Amino acid sequence: MKKERAGKKNLLIYAHYYIPDTASTGQILRELAEGMLDKFNITIICVVPSYLGTIEDKYKTQKYYEEEINGVKVLRIRVPEFSKANKKSRVKNIVSYFFGAMGATFKVGKMDYVFSISQPPILGGLLGVWGKWVKHAKYIYNIQDFNPEQVLAVGYTKSKFVTDAMMWFDKFSCKRSDLIITVGRDLVETVENRFKGKKVPKTVMINNWIDENEIYPLDENNERVVAFKKKYGLDGKFIIMYSGNIGLYYDLENLMKVVERIKPGTKTTDGREVAFAFVGAGSVLDKLVLYVKEHHMDNVTFIPYQDKADLIYSLNAGDVHWCVNAKGIKGVSCPSKYYGLAAAGKPVIGVLESGSEIRGLIEDTNGGLCCEPGEYDKVEENICWFIENAGKDELKTMGSRSRENLEKNLTRNVSVRKYAEEILKL
Repeated sequence: MKKERAGKKNLLIYAHYYIPDTASTGQILRELAEGMLDKFNITIICVVPSYLGTIEDKYKTQKYYEEEINGVKVLRIRVPEFSKANKKSRVKNIVSYFFGAMGATFKVGKMDYVFSISQPPILGGLLGVWGKWVKHAKYIYNIQDFNPEQVLAVGYTKSKFVTDAMMWFDKFSCKRSDLIITVGRDLVETVENRFKGKKVPKTVMINNWIDENEIYPLDENNERVVAFKKKYGLDGKFIIMYSGNIGLYYDLENLMKVVERIKPGTKTTDGREVAFAFVGAGSVLDKLVLYVKEHHMDNVTFIPYQDKADLIYSLNAGDVHWCVNAKGIKGVSCPSKYYGLAAAGKPVIGVLESGSEIRGLIEDTNGGLCCEPGEYDKVEENICWFIENAGKDELKTMGSRSRENLEKNLTRNVSVRKYAEEILKL
């Protein structure tokens, strides 16, 4: 790759997914990389665009592709296509990225810092260790999700051998890091608990964020918001929306059974029909679609992922938004979708454990109603509260408080500055 500009330190980021892929970590890493260009020359190693499993023909002919996007050098690795519902094809895809990224490390020149995230599970951390070794660089491990803790929480595997091996490897990555950055106070506790009685690796917490200038509240009569609602048959309805990955870690199959209790034709006190919209894709989407069909839940609509440029319109279309995690995810993962909901100034139905970072933010701002995962009657009660209070000022005020807090404490600039400062301290 091209020779770096002098005067700045060189930073290599292993990103797995990067724009134009819609993965939330990819979006965060794009904004992080572009936001730190004044401090570092930045190179990204990632896969060819493939988040939804398919790959364009132009990315099928070479092993590596070099690009430059908004001043960031990007080295992409060709990987096989996969189906999110097929474990084997997913594993093959991920392993291909891992070994491809190891090889790509030799192609990027001298690096002062290596930065990796906890995606894919375990392998993301090991890539960082590899980069540190090959490049003789300082290593920053950004933990968005802890594994095997996440795997154990949702019962993805029952094999103790597998989970013990995962724990050994991820602790190894933690120990080899010069700095761990987590995205929630409860995640810092998890690092400390992993190393009880032993030396705890240097760890700091920096919140994820959203660009508050890209996502912001819009008037309900905004023509693009109205067009989105019309397109999906939601015009004039009170919309309870889920937006993001429809995957394993959110207990969506059980939450759909709660949604079933709200019968089609149910109306709010201001006379609107209640509709549930699920925007996104993921490994449990097909199951949810089938369940809705079999149970004649005509008040539920499934909507594909929206382009990043259109996200502002889909988020503003919802009157209230879900922010959920399965039980056991506290201290393990942090649903970054909250930042988009807060940016759009929307109230939240939180199904999150007490003491988790995002539940704390919702409760501190009084930006919604929360309960514990598994408290399905309470979830229903909270849904009904929003239905009964639809159109009242309290809903708008909830959303406004969240937006206000975000502008003060959770902006892209605030978090990106903290990242740059912590890296340069090493």
